[in-house]
Amino acid sequence: MWPSSAQSGVPVAEFEVIDSLDDALRACEHLAAGTGPVAVDVERASGFRYSQRAYLIQVFRHDGGLYLFDPPAVGDFSGLQAAIGDEEWVFHAASQDLPSLHELGLRPPLIFDTELASRLLGKERVGLGAVVEDTLGITLAKAHSAADWSTRPLPEAWLEYAALDVDHLLDVRDILAAQLEQQGKTEIAYQEFEAVRLREPKPPREDPWRKLSGLHTVRGRKNLAVARALWQAREALAQTEDTAPGRLLPDRSIIAAVRAEPDSREALGAMKDFNGRASRTQLPRWWAAIRDGRASTDLPPERIRSDALPPVRAWIDRNPAADARLKRAKPAVEAVATELAMPMENLLTPELLRRTAWAPPESVDAASIGHTLEALGARPWQIEATAQVIAEAFVASLQEPEEAAEAGS
Repeated sequence: MWPSSAQSGVPVAEFEVIDSLDDALRACEHLAAGTGPVAVDVERASGFRYSQRAYLIQVFRHDGGLYLFDPPAVGDFSGLQAAIGDEEWVFHAASQDLPSLHELGLRPPLIFDTELASRLLGKERVGLGAVVEDTLGITLAKAHSAADWSTRPLPEAWLEYAALDVDHLLDVRDILAAQLEQQGKTEIAYQEFEAVRLREPKPPREDPWRKLSGLHTVRGRKNLAVARALWQAREALAQTEDTAPGRLLPDRSIIAAVRAEPDSREALGAMKDFNGRASRTQLPRWWAAIRDGRASTDLPPERIRSDALPPVRAWIDRNPAADARLKRAKPAVEAVATELAMPMENLLTPELLRRTAWAPPESVDAASIGHTLEALGARPWQIEATAQVIAEAFVASLQEPEEAAEAGS
């Protein structure tokens, strides 16, 4: 066990670092014998490593202990799943941690998300430190939140910081659960928690290289082919070396090389804006990618088809009826959010409202609007709270188009 005195000045309960399968199985026995929900947190190294894999998993349960599992060292987490797989898992921002846990075969049957609960309660600050301070009056230091958690051995101060992330989480959960009950939002919260728990990962983009920052400044299909080739070369190296791509060669360096159109490897290496850890050590790789891109006959289109809606500012010209509907509906939904004391985006995301306004059902009534929202992914409580007011707003936009057009969006 590690000593219970954190360098931040906030006492931390005793914890144990688990870095072998035998120790993991022993820790799982203790966790299985604990009582109540289980606090879980994950530390990654996404800013340093290629993947989103977990490099530390913190687990705490009353009467079961606090353990910091080292995933690369432990390897097999079936024992942990068996030990706590029937309990509620408590997270702060579960959507960030669940994908990494899924990679290890760890899947909770039920979750409580203290960040999401705080949003639904209308709290202004929802970071873990702010929520702990607001509920328990304890101030947590966040000095190591951006650390490289793939470092081994992990410094003691980092371990203490990681332990604090779950040490108080169960107490926070109980206070927030009581507040949700007081505001009549318990069912709302668990619908939102379940939506997060069951959310499938987004399918990979067909052209992921188009995420390059600054790509909009590149003109011409041949130059786009060069950008694609450089991105692919960087991606292959990053995966091989398990390093975050941007640390090897920043996006801005790729864009600078494409726009500069160097005529030789030496000219590429002489570019001031072509920098990054591997910009010079891998210069032959980058120059080969540029040459491959220039020689490619499979030229990417300058624009790709997308189901994204036009910018709202263009609606009045491209779809005046939709513009009028949105201008009526948005303040109506905002009023409901205010009444429920929660941010509008938690009541109904702007994207769902925009899509419903852009392509409403043929019959503009609460039931039809509800079916449209459901098809877009809205939860039952969201539909119950907003379908009627959206239907009324859409009808009003037909009855008073001039007033609707003048109203602020």
